[in-house]
Amino acid sequence: MDTDAQLAPLPERDRSPRPDRVGEQRSRSARFPRRHLARARQWLSDGGPLRRAGVLLTVCMVTLLLVSGYVVQPFTIPSRSMENTLRVGDRVLVNKLAYRFGAEPQRGDVIVFDGTESFVQDAPTENAVMALIRKGGSALGLMRPTPGTDYVKRVVGTGGDRVRCCDRQGRLEVNGRPLLEADYLFPGDVPSRVPFDIVVPEGKLWVMGDHRSDSRDSRDHLGEPGGGTVPLDRVVGRADWIGWPLSRVGSVRETDAFEGVPAPPRGAHG
Repeated sequence: MDTDAQLAPLPERDRSPRPDRVGEQRSRSARFPRRHLARARQWLSDGGPLRRAGVLLTVCMVTLLLVSGYVVQPFTIPSRSMENTLRVGDRVLVNKLAYRFGAEPQRGDVIVFDGTESFVQDAPTENAVMALIRKGGSALGLMRPTPGTDYVKRVVGTGGDRVRCCDRQGRLEVNGRPLLEADYLFPGDVPSRVPFDIVVPEGKLWVMGDHRSDSRDSRDHLGEPGGGTVPLDRVVGRADWIGWPLSRVGSVRETDAFEGVPAPPRGAHG
């Protein structure tokens, strides 16, 4: 008896699918999405132009909401507080990515922020339906995102800065350096008629309108909780562009008024 022959291993069965089976599996997986696409096309064509228009409108609205929620959001300027940089009725496009990846607002930036707990102590409430309508309208720049809590101002001081009004020539000082604000200050305005001297707490901002005599800003909330300063986490974004009206389309003008302002003293705090 040939023992070696008996103990020799049997040929292993080939478990890999046959080529014709592989092709069949692939064709099934390829047919699956095509079948659903065909059904979707049929559903759209059966519904006529109204259904197609409704689907297109829904897609556009969802896209707008995503873009305005994470990238760029339009805001309508409601008051004269930022004249002449921004005027009543201007629709500004706010860059929501400007401070998304670790960057923080800088002196001179024009920002939009939620004033809850800094400029507004008791935020107004509204029902769910109105909130949904407002969210859609704000994505188009037709309504304010929140009822009376969003503001647009210029950053004058950041965490640790000492902001003071005023020196002997009536100029604002930041960390002891006077500001020359002629390129954005409203013609005829003085930097401030209200004297103040504050060290901005870390994680906060001191903000002011460009039309100082017609702006309720950090100066007006000194005696309230928060001392008129705006928390960084309430900043919506930086107002970078004017999108409407057509006569004013363009970028929001930058300023060099804060060049040369020294860093705050080490250990400064509010």
